[in-house]
Amino acid sequence: MKKLTVIVLAALAVVMSSCDSKSLGGSSSALGGILNGATVGNVLTSVLGIDKVSKSQLIGSWSYLQPGCAFTSKELLAQAGGEVAAAQIKEKLASYYATVGISSASTSAVFSQDGKCTLTVAGKTINGTYTYDEANSRITIKTLLLTLNCYTKRNVNGIALLFEAKKLLTVIQTASALSGNKNVQTLGDLSKNYDGLRVGFDMKK
Repeated sequence: MKKLTVIVLAALAVVMSSCDSKSLGGSSSALGGILNGATVGNVLTSVLGIDKVSKSQLIGSWSYLQPGCAFTSKELLAQAGGEVAAAQIKEKLASYYATVGISSASTSAVFSQDGKCTLTVAGKTINGTYTYDEANSRITIKTLLLTLNCYTKRNVNGIALLFEAKKLLTVIQTASALSGNKNVQTLGDLSKNYDGLRVGFDMKK
């Protein structure tokens, strides 16, 4: 365990030394967030396609644990400012999610063997069907109101369900009728500031 801690701290030192001051912003507070036990396990794998979820692993009932985010490539993660930037994004999302009512009690997902799914976001439920492209870690979800792609990745506590920021914004607006809430702009701002970013939810069974 001591050896693992040393490796993690060394990796963080490399990341911080490679990021300029502008990309780090409040670097000391971000580092504090990274060293939080729940954050360390997830933030070190902030790239899609590294830890794939199988169809059998996807099936089941999942509840929200914390915000999730990942980039579509290592290069885009590096351009955004590395793992420190990923931790900062999660911190921004946590504040936003709390404002709109996303919590472990109000947000969940169920994927059934027969291709049916249920998404509950901020206490509002959407029912539909899904197909899973395991090779590309992509779920295609179809409901009466919308069709969207969701991307999966494994993490230390379970899985992440990740969307394009604008798509997640659509889901939240549809499920929670939040289109008049000024806070919904947060996801749109993230999509403008970070190329190749996927955001969503870290989930656990």
